[in-house]
Amino acid sequence: MHPLPHIVGAPRQPGGTLPFPTPCPDGTPDAANAPNPADPASTPPGPTLAQVAARAGVSSATASRVLNRSAPVSAEIAARVECAARELSYVRRRAPAATARDTGAIAVVAFADVLRFHADPFPVRLLAGAQRVVPDRELVVLTAGPGPARPSLVRYLCGGHVDGVLLVGRWGDPALPGLLQAAGVPVVSLGRPPQSQRLAHVDADNLSGARAAVNLLHRAGRRRIATIAGPPDTAAGADRLAGYRRAMADQGDPARCAVAYGDFGSRSGEHAMLRLLDQYPDVDAVFAASDAMAMGALRALHRLGRRVPDDVAVIGFDDSPAAATARPGLTTVRQPVEDLGARAVELLQDPVPGRAVVLPTHLVVRQSC
Repeated sequence: MHPLPHIVGAPRQPGGTLPFPTPCPDGTPDAANAPNPADPASTPPGPTLAQVAARAGVSSATASRVLNRSAPVSAEIAARVECAARELSYVRRRAPAATARDTGAIAVVAFADVLRFHADPFPVRLLAGAQRVVPDRELVVLTAGPGPARPSLVRYLCGGHVDGVLLVGRWGDPALPGLLQAAGVPVVSLGRPPQSQRLAHVDADNLSGARAAVNLLHRAGRRRIATIAGPPDTAAGADRLAGYRRAMADQGDPARCAVAYGDFGSRSGEHAMLRLLDQYPDVDAVFAASDAMAMGALRALHRLGRRVPDDVAVIGFDDSPAAATARPGLTTVRQPVEDLGARAVELLQDPVPGRAVVLPTHLVVRQSC
């Protein structure tokens, strides 16, 4: 575990339960039956944020924005949410007294090589989206390696230093979420967790995005479409490969699948493209499961004198900043990275185990296809 001096934002001023200054639209006296939060540990379990949202007729995310003052909403919607919270005697959930926390900090635990993490624009965009929702909180970024979480990391996360934890990347310790939950620390996964884990998570629709990319290549008249897949033991890698295979089956072409694997990095994409051309010289299109691997494929094609898109069309995934400046411009699948970070932080307010928030993707067509 490598704690990094990466702290975004300013500390939140200490405070208790949020006030509700707006009276109900029907004139009900303000907070007439709201509980006294002086002793949160003694407060019996109450309604959830989802129940408040349902009563107000809004989404849980909107209710969270109102109750946490994290983003502007209309006065009419704010009044409905605040009234519903009063009527249900909703009190923001807090940990038991022994582990009560209001630190003003959220931990973002990234399971990745520290140099690669900071060189990749994806996590920076995630953090920007998260900070947009909680501008009054600090985001404490920690990097951790694969395998079981180190005791120092577990002690820090469970020791009352943070109000919640976002898990980013390929976390290899199935016990970690349970340890956090047992300590009363809200936890959300950025990316679909393993099937054995009932954990609230936020993800992009990787399967549909990959399927749309391959279908676009079919419509363009490409007949030997290969893929450079990501690591199959990651949710994104598995889902994007499944989308490729499903699109090939849609076109009645499942037997012509041509797959090489990379690690989402540029160099692995270059090597995978060379392997594909060696095994399948007639490849006329390739869908890469990341923009970085697609950029590596472009280098390999250029080295071998293959023209893009005349000889081989290329599509990536992410819509990273480099995709627009590539030569030729890289057609790609855009995933809403900032929104992923924002929704993950919102989900921390009420991380119901097993709840999934899946955001749509869409194609950005440029010159490589």
